[in-house]
Amino acid sequence: MAFDPDAVETIAFDSYGTLVDVSAVAEPLSERVDDVDPGLVAKLWRQRSLAYAMVGNAIGEYDSFYEMNRHALRFALETIDVALDDEEREEILSTYHELPVFDDVHDGLERLRDAGYDCYIVSNGNEEMLESLLEHADLGDRIEDAISADEIEQFKPQPELYRHAADRIGTPVEEIAFVAAGWWDVPGAINAGMQGVWINRQDTLWGPYETEPELTIESFHELADELETA
Repeated sequence: MAFDPDAVETIAFDSYGTLVDVSAVAEPLSERVDDVDPGLVAKLWRQRSLAYAMVGNAIGEYDSFYEMNRHALRFALETIDVALDDEEREEILSTYHELPVFDDVHDGLERLRDAGYDCYIVSNGNEEMLESLLEHADLGDRIEDAISADEIEQFKPQPELYRHAADRIGTPVEEIAFVAAGWWDVPGAINAGMQGVWINRQDTLWGPYETEPELTIESFHELADELETA
């Protein structure tokens, strides 16, 4: 289905990988990982944390996303046979509180707000993670609120979190455009009834789904261009 800008009243964004760059965790890893590409370790860490979240959904177990990241980091380091003590692992993990914002985010969000759209975050991150994200990325005046998986103890891409977000926001689910970089996240939002906007930050492939994004963009400015035609 084609993107319908006239139907959009509110915009919701994923956080990690969409607003802030999770690949930045490669820098603290590089200080402790020898003879292995820290970028590949960072990807393994990220993929494993998402896998833990999805398995947790499937078996009805929940722990915070920060804790999932802690377990996933340990897995990634053990996989490449790097032994770090708890303090060193915690220092790497704390990078999630200071991730850099993508270059298009501040000005792109400003354009969307100037056009009359309230902007929200809908994230698997727990409340503490989202508070530090908003503060470090200086997004507090551009984001109305951040909605966490902690509130219902289910992670995306389960439809319940997107629908819970719509209830919290107070906008019918079909009038929300959801923007995410995750190839797994956008289909979840579409399944829940939102318009799915895929921001392809990694120049990667869409999943093998019959469901397609209503809109694919490379920056928030492209979304603003689409909505300014409404």
